[in-house]
Amino acid sequence: MLTLRVLLRSDPYRRFSQYLNIDLKARVERTLLTLLGLIVLHTVAMMVFESLGIADAVWLTLTTMTTVGYGDLSATTPAGQMATIVLAYFFGITVLAQLASDYIDYRLQRKNKMIRGQWRWKMHNHILIVNAPKANAETYFLRLVNQIREGPEWRDRPVQILTRDFPDGLPESLQELDVVHYQGYPDDDDSLRAVGIDKAAAVLVLARDEYRRSSDSLTLDVLSRLSLLVGTPRPRVIAESVLDTNRERLVAFGANTVLRPVRSYPEMLVQALVAPGAEKILENLFTHHDDQTVRYSVNVQNHKWSDIVTAMMNANLGTALAYVSSDDQVICHPRADHRIDAKALIMMVREDEVPSENEVKQALAAV
Repeated sequence: MLTLRVLLRSDPYRRFSQYLNIDLKARVERTLLTLLGLIVLHTVAMMVFESLGIADAVWLTLTTMTTVGYGDLSATTPAGQMATIVLAYFFGITVLAQLASDYIDYRLQRKNKMIRGQWRWKMHNHILIVNAPKANAETYFLRLVNQIREGPEWRDRPVQILTRDFPDGLPESLQELDVVHYQGYPDDDDSLRAVGIDKAAAVLVLARDEYRRSSDSLTLDVLSRLSLLVGTPRPRVIAESVLDTNRERLVAFGANTVLRPVRSYPEMLVQALVAPGAEKILENLFTHHDDQTVRYSVNVQNHKWSDIVTAMMNANLGTALAYVSSDDQVICHPRADHRIDAKALIMMVREDEVPSENEVKQALAAV
């Protein structure tokens, strides 16, 4: 397996692949030039042998080669008729048919390359996603792209994925969201150029495996290559880090935002894109780092929400985020003038200063 991968990434293989990719296009171009040459030769022959003007000579040539044959003009001299038989009937029609066949093959090959991720899209101001999750990639990308499409700033941006996954093409669910991909390696300069990393508006570097620390090494390599390939202005770069200890290194290599890979909530990655800084709040909600959310069982009757929030902040206890109503409904971020009847408060508090339930009750008593 390792030998095969080395072969696929070798320079001779790449040159051979590039030759195969351009061979059909070059054949179409050669056939087209041959056809144009025959048109010129037959036009000149009609002008010389049939004494036609250039416009009539071109008209006769084209109607003959396309087998339309209106009959308004025709070759009458033996030399003109022989030239028409050789240049138009024998070679011209044959080459024209070959051109049509080659062009259809080229279009089919082009479409097949687009589907299989072998086409260079030449995008600008797009969102580039580097790597794919090791598991459930389709589900993850569906949620991620749908969340990106919700925001007005990034809604219409094209999305491209650089990955070796999906060798037979993206799932239809992703294609319907106008997502394309390129079959390449994230640690390869040619692949990064092919996806237009220097022209992207944003680059999201995913951890290949959210449980393996080696994923951070690949992310670091991508960032170092990006710094060499991209000038100014630089795209916004969001990177995932498996180990918190690697965050500062990733920032030093050009990441604007670094966050933990949370595959169940791609919304965190989207928040880092659409509202930089918001991902920090979300991370704190999911972990016990810096801040944490705590539920306090307290009785609050007919109080304005703004008074509750102010009381908690004045007492330096934390920030009230939501309350639990008497019928067990969790009400998040109500209006300031909303009067609440609650049996519990949900607050964000500091990790090193978690207030007791009694302290919260005392603060509420002041209200």
